[in-house]
Amino acid sequence: MRIAVSGSIAHDHLMTFPGRFADQLVGDQLHTVSLSFLVDSLEVRRGGVGANICYGMGQLGASPILVGAAGADFEEYRAWLDRHGVDTASVRISELLHTARFVCTTDASHNQIGSFYTGAMSEARLIELQAVADRVGGLDLVHIGADDPEAMLRHTEECRTRGIPFAADFSQQLARMEGDEIRTLTEGAAYLFHNEYEKALVESKTGWSADEVLDRVGTRVTTLGARGVRIERSGEEPLEVGCPEEETKADPTGVGDAFRAGFLSGLAWGASLERSAQVGCMVATLVIETVGTQEYTLRRGPFLERFAKAYGADAADEVRERLG
Repeated sequence: MRIAVSGSIAHDHLMTFPGRFADQLVGDQLHTVSLSFLVDSLEVRRGGVGANICYGMGQLGASPILVGAAGADFEEYRAWLDRHGVDTASVRISELLHTARFVCTTDASHNQIGSFYTGAMSEARLIELQAVADRVGGLDLVHIGADDPEAMLRHTEECRTRGIPFAADFSQQLARMEGDEIRTLTEGAAYLFHNEYEKALVESKTGWSADEVLDRVGTRVTTLGARGVRIERSGEEPLEVGCPEEETKADPTGVGDAFRAGFLSGLAWGASLERSAQVGCMVATLVIETVGTQEYTLRRGPFLERFAKAYGADAADEVRERLG
């Protein structure tokens, strides 16, 4: 199964604040917030939704195709992704703008405050998916992740027009979208990804009930944090998959992207929804144990050992046959 992943490509600037954001907020002064946090550390990492998902898929041997826009400063990042099994030939390079930047501070309770500079990401709207499909010999699924909003709309419409199955995944862009945009991006999606809060926001902004959303998509995938994931299809009983036990909790940044990487890899292998979700939860666990979104290493032996402990020997044997 040939999967293209469209989404942001960015450099992450990750900082840690030793206190709690909540302790710095004054209830009756929230309309005039002016805060500065003295942080303990700064890590500059590779990131961006599209690149993070592709990195994980590359680690799993799923040969993803990255679709997005970056600046001339992308060459070292490109070499990194190429070396880890990602097809970057369809990344558009801007002649004017830098690669996007994500600046995020995490407090002692793992709450986060972040800002995102779009930069070259704004040129993702100029990418034609048909050119990508022609280059690789066709596409079986396009994952449309958080990106330039115009690019998300254009990719969705092109998938519908050309009959290419697509996955809708608004994540960070959901807050700025209105109901009409969300309805346009959702209608007819083969998969819809979000977390619990985003699920409620989708229903609130669109005016659709949970059942009405299910009537419009093939499969609805809701991540539940430490509780794992819920998968729903219209007319079927929901499927819930738990997470493997964590060895440590270092940094939550990129955990959702990691789940999607594992889940999409499972689909690329032809695995069941349950097995795909299990692979997603296992990769997500590796990321939460690591600072940075692409700093984990997926070592085959330890991965399968932990997978068997969480989901059983038969499940691990099935993944072993597919794992690169």
